[in-house]
Amino acid sequence: MSRIELQLVPTHPDRAGGLGFLSHTVYAFIPLLIAHGAFLAGLIGNRIFYVGAKLVDFKLEVLALTLFLLCAVLGPLLVFASQLTTAKRKGLGEYGTLAERYVRDFDSKWLRGGVSPDEPLVGSADVQSLADLSNSYDVVRTMRFAPIGKEAIVQLAAATLAPIAPLLLTMMPLEDLLKSLLAVLF
Repeated sequence: MSRIELQLVPTHPDRAGGLGFLSHTVYAFIPLLIAHGAFLAGLIGNRIFYVGAKLVDFKLEVLALTLFLLCAVLGPLLVFASQLTTAKRKGLGEYGTLAERYVRDFDSKWLRGGVSPDEPLVGSADVQSLADLSNSYDVVRTMRFAPIGKEAIVQLAAATLAPIAPLLLTMMPLEDLLKSLLAVLF
């Protein structure tokens, strides 16, 4: 799959060359992540209630499971990393060259006396084009190396950790927890 020659567009607004839609495919794995989180929560809960362990004793296991599942679900999308990196590097070069030419022409015309006296600056398409070119270059500059968004990572991690969250009540009574939350919010 990584050898498919994709026609990536570095200025695509999804900041993934047009592959941003692939980030949404990982949501199909949420039930699996919830199930793994519930399984771990059951194991931890059993140890807490019957052996006397504390939730903080399992922070490494919780972290390891969360990272493992994120890698398992998001890892296959990394096959596009080399093509996206190449598209970004090529796009920076091409759009950088285009921007250089345009900025020099703009500078010559508007700041060095190349404009005709009857051409007004206000309402000129040159200024808007300069801003549009700057925005296009910024999109290329912020292009991601993988078609994975922060939102997907956060939502998948939350799905894994959600079944474990009720075990926080073993550390602090619900009343105290709610008071602490309200104190933080207000």
